[in-house]
Amino acid sequence: MAEFIVGSLVGLVIGALVVGWFGRRTRSRRLEDAERGLERATADLEEAEREGAERERAQDLILDAMEEGVLLLDPGGDRVYANRAFAELLGAAPDRAIDLHPLGLQRAIEAAKGSASVSRTEVEVGAPSRWLRATALPVGVEGATLLVIRDVTKARRLTATRRDFVANASHELKTPVASIRAAAETLRDGAIDDPPAARRFTEQLEREAVRMSRIVADLLDLSRLESGSEMDDRVRLDTVAADEVERMGDAAGLRGVSISVDAAPVPAVRGSSRDLSLMVRNLIDNAVRYTGDGGSVDVSVRAETGSVVVRVADTGIGIPQRELPRIFERFYRVDRARSRETGGTGLGLSIVRHVTENHGGDVTVESELGQGTVFEVRLPTGTAAP
Repeated sequence: MAEFIVGSLVGLVIGALVVGWFGRRTRSRRLEDAERGLERATADLEEAEREGAERERAQDLILDAMEEGVLLLDPGGDRVYANRAFAELLGAAPDRAIDLHPLGLQRAIEAAKGSASVSRTEVEVGAPSRWLRATALPVGVEGATLLVIRDVTKARRLTATRRDFVANASHELKTPVASIRAAAETLRDGAIDDPPAARRFTEQLEREAVRMSRIVADLLDLSRLESGSEMDDRVRLDTVAADEVERMGDAAGLRGVSISVDAAPVPAVRGSSRDLSLMVRNLIDNAVRYTGDGGSVDVSVRAETGSVVVRVADTGIGIPQRELPRIFERFYRVDRARSRETGGTGLGLSIVRHVTENHGGDVTVESELGQGTVFEVRLPTGTAAP
C-alpha cells in the first residue's frame, strides 16, 4: 500500500513537472509570437511613417517647384499650407485669410466659400506693378478653401502688344491705301487727260505702292523672325557688309550721303545668311534715311574675342536720349513726319533686334542730337543661341 502511495505521488509530481514544463514552453512561445507580432507592427508603422514623410517631401518639392502660388485655408480661414511661389508672388504668406492683400483675393475666397464654386479674379500688386490671376475653390466638405495665384503680367503685355501691333499695322497700311485711292480717283475724274497732272499722280501711285509693299514685306519678315532663324549657315559678316554697302550705294548717292565700309576678314558666325543680310541692310538703310545731304555713313566689321562686331555710324540728325529705350519697338518713330517723308516703315530696327537675339547676340546704340548715331551689333562666333 505504501509503495502504491509513493508511486502515485511520484507520478503526480512527474506529471506536474511535465505539465509545468509544457505550460512554460507554451507561454514562452506565445510570448515570443507576441513579441514578433509587436516587432512586425512596429516595423510596419515605421515604414508607413517613412513612406508618409517621403510623400510629404515629394509633395512639398512638387508644390515648391510650381510657378503658381498655392494657399490652403481651413474652414476658419487659417493657413494650413502655402508654397514658396505664393510667398514670392505676394511678398509673404499670411497666417489668416483676413491678412491677404490685395483685398480682391479675400473677396475671391469669400465668393468661393459662399457659392461653393470656383471664383476668379485678377489683381495688381507691387511696384513696378505686376498682374496676378487668382482662382479660389472650395475643397473637401468642411469648408476649406484653396487659392491658386499666377503671374500673368507677361501674358497681359503680350496681348497689349499684339493689340497695338494690329492697330499700328492697320493705321500704317491705311495711309498709303488712302493716298492710292485718292490718286486713282483723281486720274479717273479727268486728271489723266492732263499730262503733267497725270504724271504727278501716277508717280504718287507708284511711291505709295512701294511704301505699302515695304510695310507688308517687313511685317512678313517680323512674323517669320518671331519663330526664330534657321541656324544652318556659316556667315562671313565682312562679306555681308561689303555686299549691302554696294547695294545701298545708289540710294545713298541720290540723297547726297557718302557711304564707306571697312571690313577686314573676320571669323564666320553660325546662323542664317538671309537674316543676317537683312539685319545689316536695315541698319545701313536706317542710317542713310536719317542722314542729310552732305553727311556720311561708315560701316565697319571687326573681330573681338569670341565675337564679331558690326558697327554702323552716321552723321545724321541723332536721337534724343529719352527715346533710345523705345527705338526697337515696332512702328515706333522718333519723328513720324520725317519717317513718312523718307519712306521708313518703323519696323527696320525691330527686325534688327529680332535677328540679333535669334543669333544669341546683342545690339547697342549711342546717339547725340545733331551729331549722329552709332549702332553696334555683337554676335558670337561660337554656337549661337537657338
